[in-house]
Amino acid sequence: MRTGSRATMTEKPTLKTIARLSGMAVPTVSRALGNAPDISADTKAKIRKIADEIGYVPNRAGVRLRTGRTNVISLVMSTEHDMMNQTARLITSIGSGLRDTQFHLNMTPFFPGDDPMKPIRYIVENGSADAVIFNQILPEDPRVAYLMEREFPFATHGRSNWADQHAYYDFDNEAFARLGIEELAKRGRKNILMIAPPIAHNYAQKMVHGGEVAAAAAGIKLCISKRITSDSTNAQMREWVAGKVATDPLIDGFICGSVNATMAAVAGMEAEGFKVGADIDVIAKEAIPFLKFFRKDILVVLEDVTATGEYLARAAIMAVREPKAVPMQFLEIPRGFVSLDQY
Repeated sequence: MRTGSRATMTEKPTLKTIARLSGMAVPTVSRALGNAPDISADTKAKIRKIADEIGYVPNRAGVRLRTGRTNVISLVMSTEHDMMNQTARLITSIGSGLRDTQFHLNMTPFFPGDDPMKPIRYIVENGSADAVIFNQILPEDPRVAYLMEREFPFATHGRSNWADQHAYYDFDNEAFARLGIEELAKRGRKNILMIAPPIAHNYAQKMVHGGEVAAAAAGIKLCISKRITSDSTNAQMREWVAGKVATDPLIDGFICGSVNATMAAVAGMEAEGFKVGADIDVIAKEAIPFLKFFRKDILVVLEDVTATGEYLARAAIMAVREPKAVPMQFLEIPRGFVSLDQY
């Protein structure tokens, strides 16, 4: 192990320590650790190797004094039960997107019933992060308006009505619903129920619109659940579905806006003696391959959460570094349904 390695060091490692061990100037070391484009890949690799060996951790207070930045990206996420199904993978993928940069990820949760503006205001007013990433976007989301007004860097998982002005990654829920209706029509299904997300959210409105337009074009019936949403409790959704299929045996298809809604719908219909695939087809989307292990005949579209997180990380960094540049934007379009073999 090199002299000055973690095993032999007694002082806290600093940029000067790395400069001494590498034979390079402190500014070069700092820029290499910051992934500056004018520093060669070999130099960056050498500097990072030394930093890892000696256990170097940037002094955030010092960084903030020198640069005015915290080198922190904050992920603001709801703790709602269904959202947590993909949160771990999203955190991992955002972390992967921040790897080999000077930025670190901070998780800021907010709870059902809390004002979602509260964590955003706290971060901005206290300067506790350089950028924020958040989801559950409303068409005229006050968080988006607030951040744009203050020119604070951010990226959203989902689109607002001002999406042309900010960074985002979104899944095309309109295309998902259209794909679902077209597949159900192809299978001869004519009486469809959709368990949509809360209609205040932009992605819910796009899902409903896509389904309604496709159903009208196919000449089949589509009803949107009014009493429940895909964020309702499992018990509420299961009981609602059981009641619906019991009173209307002509129902032959479901489009579900969440994994929990899918499982609850299946439980509800099976409680009344209906079989997935044979009696009723179920369209679902998920971020983590699971549903076809649960019931192989569920028709599943996959969302690429790994790509989502990595893209949002890069978009947030770009918003920090190049605030006047055109924001990074991507719309993931579902191409079709996956088989169990593709899991």
